This record gives sequence, C-alpha cells and structure tokens, in this order.
Amino acid sequence: MKSNQYVIIMAGGVGTRLWPFSRTNFPKQFHDLLDTGKSMLQETIQRFENICGFENIFIVTNEIYKSIIEQQFPNLPKDNILLEPVKRNTAPCIAYATYKIFKRNPDANLVIAPADHHIQNTKAFQETIQRALDFTEKNEALLTLGIKPTRPDTGYGYIQFEENENNDVKKVITFTEKPALETAKTFIKSGDFVWNAGIFIWKAKDIITAFEQYLPELHTYFIEMNDVFYTAKEMTMLRDVYAQMRKNISIDTGIMEIAENVYVILSQFDWSDVGTWKSLYEESKKDNFDNVITGNVRQHDTKNCIIKMPEDKLVVIQGLDNFIVAEFDGVLLICRKDDEQKVRDFVEDAKLEDKKYV
Repeated sequence: MKSNQYVIIMAGGVGTRLWPFSRTNFPKQFHDLLDTGKSMLQETIQRFENICGFENIFIVTNEIYKSIIEQQFPNLPKDNILLEPVKRNTAPCIAYATYKIFKRNPDANLVIAPADHHIQNTKAFQETIQRALDFTEKNEALLTLGIKPTRPDTGYGYIQFEENENNDVKKVITFTEKPALETAKTFIKSGDFVWNAGIFIWKAKDIITAFEQYLPELHTYFIEMNDVFYTAKEMTMLRDVYAQMRKNISIDTGIMEIAENVYVILSQFDWSDVGTWKSLYEESKKDNFDNVITGNVRQHDTKNCIIKMPEDKLVVIQGLDNFIVAEFDGVLLICRKDDEQKVRDFVEDAKLEDKKYV
C-alpha cells in the first residue's frame, strides 16, 4: 500500500432507473440492493482496503446526503466528505476532489470510481487497480478500465483499442457512448472493443494538465479555490463556483474522448453497472422459480420476477411472469421487466403528483 495512492468515490447520483427504491432522498448507492448486509457504497469502499488507507479515501456526494455518509462511515475524516451544492456531472465532481487532494499531496496517484458497481472477484479487481496505478505512476497517462463484453448491450459505452503484444494496457482509439444494437453487435464481433467501466486512474498532476488544456474554465474555478481547501471558507466559495458553472459536462466528453494520452487496461473480473431493475435481477441470487425476492412475500405460480417489498408487510403474489414488483417509502411499482425503460416516464408522472414520490 503506497501513501501516494488515493481513491475518489463518486456518490451523488439518484439512480432514477431503479425507482421507486432509488429516490432523491435515499439513492441506490446507500441501499443494500444485493442483500449483502452492506450498502453499495460500503461495498465499494471495502473493495479498496488494500489499495490505500482509509484516510486517503474521498467521497464526493451532494450536500443533502451528508448525514447518510456520516452514518454509514462514522470514522471517515470530515475533510474527506466532499459536498457538491448541485449536480454538475462527473467533470466538476472529479475536478473538485482532484484539486483538493493535489493541495495536500502533489504526487497523488488517483483512482476514481462510481459508488454503485457490482464486482464479484475482489482480488482480481484489486490486482487490476494496482497494475493500473503502477502504470500511471510511471507514465503521463489517463487510464480507464475496460471490461470484455459478454453481450451487445446498448446501455454501456464502448472503447476501441490498439492491439499490442503481451501488454494488457492498450492505447485508446475511440469512445462510443451507448451505440445502437447493430453497431454494438459489430463491436463485439470485431474483438477490439471493451465496455467502458467508468473507473479512471491517473496522477493528479496529469489530469490537472488535461483540465487546463481541455476544460480551462473548470481549471480556473478550482485553482482559485486552492487557498480555501480544508478551511471554513471552502463550502461558501464552492457554492459560488458551482453557481457560475454554465453547463453540466462529463469527464468522458470533456477529456477522455479528446485527449491523446488515453489508455485502457483490459480487466478480467465480473463487473456490472447495477443501474436498472433488469441488471439488478441478473446480479441477484434467484430461487427455484428464477425469482429474486426480498421481504415477507408468498408467491404462487410466479416466475422470472424481481420482487422487493418491505419486511413489515405480508405480500401475496399469484400468476406473474417476468415482472418488477417494488415498494419503498410510500410508492409501489408493478411493471413488466421488458418495459423497464418506461420507469423514467413513471417517475415523471409521479413528479406531477407530488415531488415527495421521486
């Protein structure tokens, strides 16, 4: 474990596609979605135990989730909980944490990871992350993790890489975000595309150079904050900075898709972006009828369903096949699994009824 290694966890999203379980007041990363006894965020941080010390883990989230973070991580240093006043996508989120860490340690070597991924082989994951950190420590490189595709999924981004011999770190040629099905099939067939896991590794000084070159406005904002990091004035100035930002921008669009020193490390562990009910169903343990059931549920002639209900309510379900049945905090959803893309439409309907439902 090296003292210059840091982990930044992005934990500010709402996870609308897992509504009503994932809501603005309690998003999916704070839930124990996979019935492991830990929230997804807690599992994510546990995954990095052998990468850096707890004091080198930073969580970036929205300020409305401060109390949840403190409850789930009572021993995390207060300065390591970074609170965004509003959502501005991943580029500002990453910039905020990077420039703050850089003030403390100009030699920092960073891992940036979402809070809501499911990874089964922790040892293989940790070995891949350490190889990535060793590579970025020696090279001026912006590195991302690539996952070998198992199906032509249109919900993931794809990375095309240059082939080389005896090296699992590849130069990136192109990024393609959420392609059409036929395009995804072509990518899979070619063999030189991987899924973009959205996990990044680089030295702080190298990504700051990229911010200065490709996103100079963000660079200026956070350079000007340098004197207030780790002081009582930090949040006041941060609110001013976020109020001045004119648009949301992702790190992929803002830097990774246009920078020249971008690489991908091919990864050999099972990975899933648990972002939808169907993906949660696929990653969960199933009973003899291929149901995923949480709660006090009695099922009859029901199969291929994911059912998440409160423990304090007896639920009897009969005759369903391939459905989502989920209740949380006063909202019940019953929807065909194959129609899960309509969940966002349901959220908009609920918002018209009352914002407390979203």
